[in-house]
Formats: sequence, structure tokens, C-alpha cells
Amino acid sequence: MPLNAELRAFYEARQQQIPAEIRKIMRRAGQKLADSGQADRALTVGDQAPRFRLPSATGESVALDNLLDRGPVVLAFYRGAWCPYCNIALRALQQHHDAITARGAHLAAVSPQVPDESLTLTEKHELAFDVLSDIGSETARQYGLAFDLPDDLAAVYDKLGFDLQRVNGGHPRTLPLPATYVIDRDGVIRWAFVHTDYTLRAEPADILAALDALGTTR
Repeated sequence: MPLNAELRAFYEARQQQIPAEIRKIMRRAGQKLADSGQADRALTVGDQAPRFRLPSATGESVALDNLLDRGPVVLAFYRGAWCPYCNIALRALQQHHDAITARGAHLAAVSPQVPDESLTLTEKHELAFDVLSDIGSETARQYGLAFDLPDDLAAVYDKLGFDLQRVNGGHPRTLPLPATYVIDRDGVIRWAFVHTDYTLRAEPADILAALDALGTTR
């Protein structure tokens, strides 16, 4: 099943469990973010990928330049382990990890959560790729992805027990748009998926096709 078909099925089942007033708040916030045009302003194909150095779930310091020394990079931004859509997407990436590495690429995922949360996520889903902590979302901001939750949606997340104050290291309001980039060895973005809708993610098949296309552009 394609990833977004799985995400859609989960969304439809989930809607039946969420009170109508909360659904209304979520829809209103989602529409406001879509109307903001932020996805169109985020970095895209042809842009230079901002360099970063971030801590991994296992305590290592990971720099984009070091990853690019080995080959192309698939860089996926997600909201955190508390987000079920993110977990589904990360599991799909893990299922395609061997296919990504077989193409000479390195996969890394970035969220604003603290390393301990990333480690728990990595162990739970047996992720074989780097899971990096962008506390304060500074790297996401450089890519044009960081945004602040509106007050009413932040209150809903608190009520649902997500505790973003703790898991995001004191930055509870700032999250990244769902985004995935394929970056070539020169640090140029060659493929991009950016969306304001957190229930949509890059299809692994499209990521693999983008990596295959790099072979014809080098």
C-alpha cells in the first residue's frame, strides 16, 4: 500500500475518535497554515541546502557536510514521536532504507524533540538511520519550514497530553512542516516535498526515483 493511502486510512479512522470541537480547531489551524503560503516559500529544487550540525539519538554530532562526503542525502523533517502520522512515515522510510543506501545515499530524519525522545523512537521502531534533534527548530527555520502553533491548537495538544514543553526542550510552540529533500553531493536540493498538511508525506517510491535521477544529472 502506498504510504499516503495508509496515512489516509489512519486519518479517516482517527477522525471518528476526535471530538467535533477539536476537529474544528485542527481544521481551522490547518487551513490558516495552508493559506499562509509558507510551503511555497520553503527551500526547493535548485536551492543550496543550509549546512547544519545536530545531535543524534545516540549522542553523536552529525554534520550535513560529513554526510554529503559519502553521497547524496535524503533529509526528512517530522514533528516528533508524539505524532502518529510521523511514526507511520518513519516506519515506511525504514522499510525502504536498504533501497536508499543501495543507491549510495544516506537517510537522516530531523525533529525538534530532545535526543532522549529520539532514542526512544529509534529503539521502538528499530530505525537504522540517523534521527537528529533540532531543538528550537533553527535548522527547520533555515529551510523555511518552522512555524508556531496557534494558541487554540497548542491548548488542544496540551489537553491531549503531548507535553511539547518537555519533549521539545522548552520550545513547545514551534514545529516543522512535513518535508523531505534529496540533496546531491554538491549540497544542491534536487528533489523536494513540502506540505502544510501533516497527514501527507513524501512517497518512498518518489524518493527512490529522485535518487535514480541523480545518476543522470551528475
